[in-house]
Parts: sequence; C-alpha cells; structure tokens
Amino acid sequence: MRGRKNISLLLAVALLLGVALSTSGCGVTKSLTSLKDRFAGKDSTPVVEVPPPENQLPVSHQGFSGETIKVTLYFADSTGSYLVPEERNIPKVVGLARATIQELINGPMPGSGLLPTIPAGVVLKDINIKPDGLAIVDFNKQLMLNHPGGSTAEKLTVYSIVNTLTKFPTVDRVQFLVEGQYVKTIAGHVDVSTVMGRNESLIKRAN
Repeated sequence: MRGRKNISLLLAVALLLGVALSTSGCGVTKSLTSLKDRFAGKDSTPVVEVPPPENQLPVSHQGFSGETIKVTLYFADSTGSYLVPEERNIPKVVGLARATIQELINGPMPGSGLLPTIPAGVVLKDINIKPDGLAIVDFNKQLMLNHPGGSTAEKLTVYSIVNTLTKFPTVDRVQFLVEGQYVKTIAGHVDVSTVMGRNESLIKRAN
C-alpha cells in the first residue's frame, strides 16, 4: 500500500511539473514573439514610404559613389541689397539642379554673414530643364504667401534662383510657376510671367 501511495505521489508531482513547464514554455514563446515584433517595428509607429517626386530617383539611387560637385548659390549680402555668390560642395546626384535649388532653400552657411533669399516654408515641387536651355521651376504657394515684400527683396528672391540655375551650362533662361500655374509676380514688383535671364547687376563685386 505504502508503495502504491508513493507511486501516486510521484505521478502527481510529475503531472504538476509538466503543467508548470508547459505554462512556462508558453510564456517564453510569447516573450520571444513580442521581442521579434518589436525589432520588426510592429510595436512602433508604422513607417510610411513616401514616393519621390515624378522623374526623381530615390535618394539611395542618386549618388555617384560618394562624389561631390561644386555649385554656386546666390544669397543676399548683410544689407539685403545685393546677391553674393557662395560656392558649396554637394553630393553629385541625379537631378543636380533640383539638389542645388534645395541648397538655396536651405539658406547660407552659418557664420557666412549672408542672408537667405527664399521665404520659410517654400518647397520646390518640380523642375524641368528643356533641351533649349529653359529651366521651368514650380514652387508651392508659400513662395508668395510668406514673402516679406518690397521690390529689392523680391528681386533678390527671383534672381537668386535665376542666377543660381544659369550657372549651369545647360540653362540660360528660367520660367517660374507657383502650384503649377503661371503667375504675374511673387510680391507685386517683378514680372515673372515670362522667361527670365541672368541678372549680373545685382551681384556684389569683391572689393
């Protein structure tokens, strides 16, 4: 009898251990699954892939093995009266003109003493360079809505873009669009409804 009781006791203990291990195993499995989900990003905010603008390759496909190229940007001088060239090395990418205008939008280098010419919030929506040397640039409406106004400031905005683009040998004229539409002016003073050529008179000469 005593032997049978011992066997029953051992079976009961074994059964309890089996249940405990099974429960523990489920817990471990759940923990591992949870960790996997976290590393897979399932517990974080979903990442939304934003397609690049039309005719623009993804950034990862744009570079040429880390090569850079020197471009010339035009910003306002410290008095806000003239344009001053700033040379800058940027990655050599597909869509170089787009990248160059983006640098212009980003503003002058800190400590340069130069002033930005593009209002805050401006986005280059599209740029198209024709075989005949015409560059068509399309900006969002903030180019007009956020502009501070004044004839000089408007000239500096317009010709910072025109002079920057016409530094490229393939561009000699620029046509402005805003939200895909032709506009008469940006801030009421400079007629941008027709194609525009380079303006050297606004460039400040070195002493």
